[in-house]
Amino acid sequence: MKTGKNPIQPDAVASQPAAVDLLIHARWIIPVEPAGITLENHSLAIHDGRIAGLLPRAEAELRFQPTEIADLGNHVLLPGFVNLHTHAAMTLLRGLADDLPLVQWLNDRIWPAEGKHVSAEFVHDGTLLAAAEMLRGGITCCNDMYFFPDAAARAFERMGMRAMLGITVLEFPTRYASDADDYLAKGLACRDAWRDKPLLSFSLAPHAPYTVSDRSFERIAMLADQLDLPVHLHVHEARSEIDDSLKQHGMRPLARLHKLGLVNAGLIAVHAVHLDATDMALLAHQGASVAHNPTSNMKLANGACPVAELVRRGINIGLGTDGAASNNRLDMFQEMRHAALLAKLTANDPAVLDAHTVLHMATLGGARAMGLDRDIGSLKIGKSADLCAISLEDWIMQPCFDPASHLIYVAGREQVSHVWVNGECRVNAHTLVDFDPSALLAVTNLWQNKLQV
Repeated sequence: MKTGKNPIQPDAVASQPAAVDLLIHARWIIPVEPAGITLENHSLAIHDGRIAGLLPRAEAELRFQPTEIADLGNHVLLPGFVNLHTHAAMTLLRGLADDLPLVQWLNDRIWPAEGKHVSAEFVHDGTLLAAAEMLRGGITCCNDMYFFPDAAARAFERMGMRAMLGITVLEFPTRYASDADDYLAKGLACRDAWRDKPLLSFSLAPHAPYTVSDRSFERIAMLADQLDLPVHLHVHEARSEIDDSLKQHGMRPLARLHKLGLVNAGLIAVHAVHLDATDMALLAHQGASVAHNPTSNMKLANGACPVAELVRRGINIGLGTDGAASNNRLDMFQEMRHAALLAKLTANDPAVLDAHTVLHMATLGGARAMGLDRDIGSLKIGKSADLCAISLEDWIMQPCFDPASHLIYVAGREQVSHVWVNGECRVNAHTLVDFDPSALLAVTNLWQNKLQV
């Protein structure tokens, strides 16, 4: 555990205390930037939704005059987690189709259920449930991919959660749109309607190489360049996807995407399980990011993303939960632990993916992939105050020799005590603020009755 002089805040103390909205005292603070640092007995100041200072407690008490003080005691304060890949509304499908391989899971269970039930109301209710679950577990931002993004936007706004909404594209009709052009038209109209909301942003989200045509991909590449939007899609998730692409296109999916102009710094390659050396070299050279979904990959038996090699090659990696239909939790602690352990197992090396590297993936790595790292993902002065606090008070968490290690190998989402998004408290003392989750029970019971008929 690296400690010592704080490299973040200047030594000089202002002659007059500066007024701030909130001063948080914590036993430990992990800023993520600089890397590998754990600060002890420090304080973080927030003003107008942004981080105004990070310095030792005694200095903070002299430098700042806060309107409110949060003294957290034996807590770890760190950036809010970033869920780099999810299908939030699919929380209503949690446990509907367990223990099936990907193709059967999609074709026989998930797509038929969606074809029958997905609507704007379904998406709003499912996203509201997902946002509540994510916030309660310290996730302050997610990268969503689903239908009816306007309904999802309303739910995320209600919960005060940061989200990037995918403009989903498929070639076949659903209850949301008729063809690829219709998906794009509706998604872009939604972006125009919500573009001024500070917590909401958008990506282009073609589903996968096997469900999107060359023509549509070429249009998506053009739009991504014109509108400066990231491209968020599933790629190299299952071996069958690669085999089918070789038969149909004469090349692997990533090579095809590169030919169509989509492999670049704006690409968020979701799953990226079955990569060869050429694939990895391409991702590294083009500056693309990978959304690693270890729990979903294991549950659907798709394999293990070669994370240790991706890290060695300098490829940016974030962590995603995927949807609750294939996980079945929107739980970043589970993803961090599984990412660390699975990498050690597959690399046959217990030293790969140390705790700070995994925390980077769960925060700044995800933010960087989404193009939001100037604003979130680390505790740098001037960034938005998206934070979570994890309590290590309980006897079951003792002893604690290294709080960063504890977050990966010991703690769970039940230890998340406080969450702030853009400086606004969304979870206080383990309880959602301004939202009664019991109201979700009637809604989820209604959808469960509909779905199991």
